[in-house]
Amino acid sequence: MDDLFTSNTQQSAPLADRMRPRTLDEFIGQQHIIGPGRLLRRAIEADRLTSSIFFGPPGCGKTTLASIIANNTNGAFVKLNAVTSGVADVREVIKAAENRLKLYGKRTYLLLDECHRWNKAQSDSILPAVEKGIILFIGSTTENPAIAMTPAIVSRCRIFQFQALGEADILLAMRRALEDKERGFGMMDVQMDEEAFSHIADVANGDVRSALNALELAVLTTRPDADGIIHIDLKTAEESIQRRVLNIDESQYYDMLSAFCKSLRGSDSTAALAWCARLLSAGIDPRIIARRMIAHASEDVGMANPQAMVQAVAAAQALEFNGLPEAQLNLAQAIIFICESPKSNSVVMAIDAANADVEGTLHQPVPVHLRDTSYKGAGKLGSGKGYKYPHDYPGHWVAQQYRPESVKDRTYYRPSDQGSEARIRENWLRRGWDPDGK
Repeated sequence: MDDLFTSNTQQSAPLADRMRPRTLDEFIGQQHIIGPGRLLRRAIEADRLTSSIFFGPPGCGKTTLASIIANNTNGAFVKLNAVTSGVADVREVIKAAENRLKLYGKRTYLLLDECHRWNKAQSDSILPAVEKGIILFIGSTTENPAIAMTPAIVSRCRIFQFQALGEADILLAMRRALEDKERGFGMMDVQMDEEAFSHIADVANGDVRSALNALELAVLTTRPDADGIIHIDLKTAEESIQRRVLNIDESQYYDMLSAFCKSLRGSDSTAALAWCARLLSAGIDPRIIARRMIAHASEDVGMANPQAMVQAVAAAQALEFNGLPEAQLNLAQAIIFICESPKSNSVVMAIDAANADVEGTLHQPVPVHLRDTSYKGAGKLGSGKGYKYPHDYPGHWVAQQYRPESVKDRTYYRPSDQGSEARIRENWLRRGWDPDGK
């Protein structure tokens, strides 16, 4: 039974903590992993859970599910936070777990919040205990463990991916909080408009903790009317949670940046602008977006529209001059220009082919007619002999060998039939060159 002090502590805890589900039946969401008959649910109910990593966005129930496991297991349950715990703390847990297993045959679960924050040395300190079954490890993280954690610990765990809660889940959590007389606001007369419910559920963006924090703020800061009713309308809800919560970890950041780049290449300006806006809202350095545009201006547009590079570089310079938010306009202009330009990857194909031929031929001599003639005595060495000055010929062009001997029959740049490159193909054909390099 809780003592007076424990009761006082619980009552003063935030609503989100007080309303944590205590059983699997109370748990909200994640039916794809803990629904009836699912592996994780069966393992928890049978108290046979193996070492696991719970991976998903904030406020989706990872720590709550770990607490439910703690309440349902016959073993011991120890909780650490990777931010504040080190190797020494782990050793103490392992020693106690080993004694507990030897003396009483009792297993020990170790829940590690923010487990991606552990370095290799910290992760390695727990591996022998996990392998021997002394410790059953449960890691909780918002970061993709395949990217943010050491492979050794990941390979010994079953990964369960949690998903952001849907609006229906968030609404259910809020209604429960208003009805619960023990842990929520059931003892108070709170009337909340449906618009207010919907607004908080939408802006919380799958984070039930954020939604409950907003609900608590709205209830505690609204004065009861003459009848003692606390009325939460849309305006109050908007003031309580003013901005959509963006959940972005390292893997999501790279996924969103990848989506942005692929949208540039795919000529979908709406998609590229959408990903740009999300990245900026999540706090990305806008120079990263500018750098990616400069790269893609050559990689995916190139000579099909050379002005794409000019636009991208100009947007990057405007960003340095103006800063945000004004420079969003410059970035958006360059994004639209790159997306709507004809596409060609001939530039990247050309430099890749040239690089592939460099090895083993770097020190080949330059053909005599192309050698430097600016120094005294160059003529005696034959430098420049036989060179044809293009401006002396019709069209300011004359056929002669400019290529290194080893690649004289190779063609790196192959103009496409897109945009400006179509005119380049025409020029090549007039000169008797094959633009397809055949």
